[in-house]
Amino acid sequence: MGILENLKDYEGFRQLPKEQLPGLCQEVRELMVRVVTENGGHLASSLGAVELVVSLLRVFDPRKDRIIFDVGHQAYAYKILTDRLERFPTLRLEGGISGFPKRKESPFDHFDVGHSSTSISAALGYAKARDLMRQNHEVVAVIGDGALYNGLAMEALNNVRETQSRLTVIFNDNSMSISRPVGGLADYLARLAVNPYYKRFKEYVKDQCRKRQRGESIEDLLSRSKTRMKSLLQPNNIFEGLGISYWGPFDGHNLDELLEIFNLSRFYGQPLLIHLRTKKGKGYPPAEADPTRYHGIPGNKAGKTNPSGASWSDVVVHSVRELAETDERIVCLTAAMKDGTRLNGFEERWPNRCFDVGIAEGHLLTYAAGLAAGGMRPFVFIYSTFLQRAMDQLIHDIAMQDLPVVLLVDRAGLVGEDGETHHGLVDVCWGKSIPGMTIMAPRDAEEAGWMIREAHRQGHPAMIRFPRGLAPDRLKASGNPAAPAEWGKAEVLIEGKAPWTIMAYGKAVALALEIHELAAREGLPEPSVLDLRFVRPADWGRIDAALSCNRLACVIEDGFVCGGVGEAIAARANSIRGSARVLPFGVPDRYIPQATVAAQWRACGLTAQEILEKALDSLEGTAR
Repeated sequence: MGILENLKDYEGFRQLPKEQLPGLCQEVRELMVRVVTENGGHLASSLGAVELVVSLLRVFDPRKDRIIFDVGHQAYAYKILTDRLERFPTLRLEGGISGFPKRKESPFDHFDVGHSSTSISAALGYAKARDLMRQNHEVVAVIGDGALYNGLAMEALNNVRETQSRLTVIFNDNSMSISRPVGGLADYLARLAVNPYYKRFKEYVKDQCRKRQRGESIEDLLSRSKTRMKSLLQPNNIFEGLGISYWGPFDGHNLDELLEIFNLSRFYGQPLLIHLRTKKGKGYPPAEADPTRYHGIPGNKAGKTNPSGASWSDVVVHSVRELAETDERIVCLTAAMKDGTRLNGFEERWPNRCFDVGIAEGHLLTYAAGLAAGGMRPFVFIYSTFLQRAMDQLIHDIAMQDLPVVLLVDRAGLVGEDGETHHGLVDVCWGKSIPGMTIMAPRDAEEAGWMIREAHRQGHPAMIRFPRGLAPDRLKASGNPAAPAEWGKAEVLIEGKAPWTIMAYGKAVALALEIHELAAREGLPEPSVLDLRFVRPADWGRIDAALSCNRLACVIEDGFVCGGVGEAIAARANSIRGSARVLPFGVPDRYIPQATVAAQWRACGLTAQEILEKALDSLEGTAR
């Protein structure tokens, strides 16, 4: 790490002799591999963008220029070289630096990201603000091939001509998003990448650059040579048609070429897209061989264990596969998360019944609605954090038409080291307000299978939310263990001996049972435990009974308290004049930064000890 060790700050990097840049790239990769294999993170994408980032930071100065990354999976080298070298070992750790660009983390980060396809829109806004405020700096958006296919990115590209502001879009094309890209635009860009004319184009541009007179802009030169340029560029180029000049493709790992083309772009006075071809996982053989596996890795921090058992994602897919064996109408859909949602096995079994639409969540839901209207029975596999991007489609195209689409909402609740942008905390808050939508949350694997089967049988819009991690096989319940509770009904798991009850759903049920065990162990008043199971429609009959015969009801959920189920039950207690005071527990009204899931739950007060103490204090207060 000789070169990195001697870099004091960003200015030191700018002054580094050019001949040392290849060695610097190697050291940056070694540092990333070492830290990410320990802490976890998005490795392959950042490995593939090292030369791109190094060249960008040599040509553009983010102290005044605006460099905006898309998603942020490729920004680790950027963090290292923009005054976060010493803190890089804290990547994704509690109190450390984020795995994504964050404005509050560094003045070099100009836009918070985490979800796909926002960079061009944000860059357009920055460019227009610069023009309106009569400022003079460059604006650069860095976007990958998977993100470029998203509707938001295409909307931004379509707005470039109307905006009439200068910006540069760096299109980092590694033929991957998380998995292989899909769709017609991906094929089109692949054909651009093998354009036989691009070498002639590069040679021509370099020649014109050498001939440029002092004070004469590249734009003037190219404008005078318009006919010549048109003959060298790919005909019918989609970007040119949108009013964006297209250069490339270029080798995204060739430092000399990158530095030359980026320097040239600074003199170009029009919107420009520079197409770079890179290799995901570059420089680390395991990631090069399997970039999908190394897109995001868990890390090996001391004390971290790898417990056996089935994940929630595996349990859910298995249940849908069982149904699909007997119902040919069942199809599965996802938006660029086939690996994360464990759909690979389903696709292998039924390749014609599994659809990955790419990073296009809005299209995903309306496509599923069309399939359902056409007689199929779609199951949509989507992360909670990405479901936010398709709220209108869920309401207007699925729920309003009462179509039999089942959403399997993965990574609900707090998700850990990815932090604020990836938590699944609002699906319940806004989902429970949608008429006609059934929302449920299983406490264990057995319940998950039952809910999937019943949702399919019911034939109406439904959402089944479940967390990240391992699924317990079965959590204890009173009564007949072989008979699940009815559709739409809550279930009493424990009849307590004290005048208080705990209501919970999904992952929070395990915490409710833990609180009961802690109270029993310490000889304290033992609560009843009610698994709500259904968020919408709620089982008000059983909830009202609990509110009427207890002095206290604690409601625990792994979502925001504001707008959550606890607030709804508190309002219900007031309307029916129930005897119970309601204490909601969940995620407070703030964004929760990266940490382990366990640490995030502790930070939100979601521990057995803390909830028990607050409940007993409240019981004493109601007794007085």
